[in-house]
Amino acid sequence: MPQILDMLVVGGGINGAGIARDASGRGLSVRLVEKGDLAGATSSVSSKLIHGGLRYLEHGAFRLVREALAEREVLLASAPHIVCPLRFVLPHDSSLRPRVVLRLGLFLYDYLGGRRTLPGTETVRLRTHSYGKPLQSRLTTGFVYSDCFAQDARLVIANARDAAARGAQILTRTEMRNARRENGHWCISIERDGRIDEVVARILVNAAGPWVVDILHRSGISHSTPQVRLIKGSHIVVPKLYDGAQAYILQNDDSRVIFVIPYEEQFSLIGTTDMPFAGERDHVAIDQTEIDYLCRAVSRWFAKPVSVKEVVWSYAGVRPLYDDHEADASTVTRDYVLDIDPGERGAPILSVFGGKLTTYRRLAEHSMEKLAPFLPGLKRPWTAGATLPGGDLPHGDVQAYADGLARGYPFLKAAQALRLTRSYGTDARKILGSARKSEDLGRTFGYGFSARELQWLVHEEWARTGEDVLWRRSKLGLHLDPAAIAAITEIFATSPAT
Repeated sequence: MPQILDMLVVGGGINGAGIARDASGRGLSVRLVEKGDLAGATSSVSSKLIHGGLRYLEHGAFRLVREALAEREVLLASAPHIVCPLRFVLPHDSSLRPRVVLRLGLFLYDYLGGRRTLPGTETVRLRTHSYGKPLQSRLTTGFVYSDCFAQDARLVIANARDAAARGAQILTRTEMRNARRENGHWCISIERDGRIDEVVARILVNAAGPWVVDILHRSGISHSTPQVRLIKGSHIVVPKLYDGAQAYILQNDDSRVIFVIPYEEQFSLIGTTDMPFAGERDHVAIDQTEIDYLCRAVSRWFAKPVSVKEVVWSYAGVRPLYDDHEADASTVTRDYVLDIDPGERGAPILSVFGGKLTTYRRLAEHSMEKLAPFLPGLKRPWTAGATLPGGDLPHGDVQAYADGLARGYPFLKAAQALRLTRSYGTDARKILGSARKSEDLGRTFGYGFSARELQWLVHEEWARTGEDVLWRRSKLGLHLDPAAIAAITEIFATSPAT
């Protein structure tokens, strides 16, 4: 008889990885299966923000905003290399939301955040402040507040790595085909590399994101359950629109907001859209109307209009939101719902509906609370004060650690040391090892990316294709020349194990 696992988690996005980490840290035997790559769907195509969700206040989502703001502080402390503070500039236009509404919203935002390490809201005169330089001269007042930027896919990888370090088995390119209850357990068929294996588990966690309902059906559950509402969100990347480290949050005439965020040193990230989606979930792409919408929305505020021709990259994904039957896609709740089917003789299945990047850790804790009745003697929550792999930077200071890395490895350029620190934190030294010159790191592909780092991504982070490396675990696809991109892709094509 095969080993009986405590838990099998379906889905390698942020929620699945977070639950696997939490559960394995409590001593449970856990296996996570993901049919594609970790963070291969929604969790790598976000707006890259760890935030409370300022606009959610308009919809009365105070509990969600309060929880998200508290989590913002936790994630800043646990992964300072992946999550970094960011100041947001909100210019005022009297034809849209009144000034008093904006001030009240920001007051509530600061208040709900409670004790914080980030600076609070301030008002600036845009005609004299540097924040106003990229904006149209008609704009006179701006409100500035704090949130955080995050490398979304790397946050998923960090959680998966921590889960694995605590005993979880992480299987990518592995699909759950079906599951059935038998003798108080789940008997689950999984397919990997064309081979079908059976896994026996006490608990099944369905964190499949856009495929959450499919997994329920494959588990033989078709009675009334919460439903998922698929909302498409798209982003564009253009050469950087301004100097400075600040981001902008811009109101649009359809009551939505658009973010403009400094991205990868040389670019600006613009997003997002909110559109109902009913297409093929494995192939989601931005369309021309969304590109036009984003360019038009930014051009309404910036002195220099953004042209469609400037777009150097775009991405789109589907958010699997809990269906609260709101008519407008932009007002559908971003909160999460945890649905548990206990089964008649045990073998519960917990399904995750909705959620957002910022609140994944609390979602995992709440999931374990839901499952506690089926896990006698379950250990107490532990993740709130724990760092993620690479996150143990002294004082959380990324720049200071990068400077020290450059001193310890004099052949590194400052920009390379900073990129390695932002990507891997203290694990950067594990990658560099005993190297004394750049040649010790093997072949270089440009932008400081070496064969040594590529090997790390394969052996420590489950990378299996060029896309995994270039567009998820890093955004090197924006920086490397076509020859280097082709070379990396070819390495995986000719030697998948690398």
